[in-house]
Amino acid sequence: MTPTFSICVYCGSRPGERQEFSAVAHAVGRWIGEHGGQLVYGGGRTGLMGTVAEATRTAGGRVVGIIPKALVDKELANPLCDELHVVDTMHERKAMMGERADAFVALPGGIGTFEELFEIWTWRQLGYHDKPIGILDVAGYYAGLLDFLAHSVREGFMGDWQMGLIRSGGEAPALLEALIEEAGRHPRGDKLAEVL
Repeated sequence: MTPTFSICVYCGSRPGERQEFSAVAHAVGRWIGEHGGQLVYGGGRTGLMGTVAEATRTAGGRVVGIIPKALVDKELANPLCDELHVVDTMHERKAMMGERADAFVALPGGIGTFEELFEIWTWRQLGYHDKPIGILDVAGYYAGLLDFLAHSVREGFMGDWQMGLIRSGGEAPALLEALIEEAGRHPRGDKLAEVL
């Protein structure tokens, strides 16, 4: 069955210290699968990456993993992906993730998650794409970052319009639905999708 939407999830290859992080990764994956979607992600099977992929797969969703050769052993590439692309560089990974997704969402993660989020946001600012981007602020994980971004606007290094290129929220279903709707897609189970 062809997925009704494709969403790229950026998240940690570690589980983090709070149970809420793994719980939200599972909830995001389950939502993607239950709504007929496709997960595009970094291709690992550890941490939140593994959790979101397995939850998507077991809920009936399609899983596309994209991982550079250098990280195959480190992140234990997930052989259960419907598609597992092993690429040469991080640049190829991020470009393919960007091409394969209708929207993007960041869950808790580390420097790799931050870098991917900021790069896809920069690409949108530059007009390389116009796909929605979200930050899922679980247990206040991104509160400090969001405060800092607002500070950057106040200090004149960013504009409100740039902040308008991303959305944030603390509830996975509401944020995911908003991103998919903004992308012009309709998750299965959505009343509008059933009418169409």
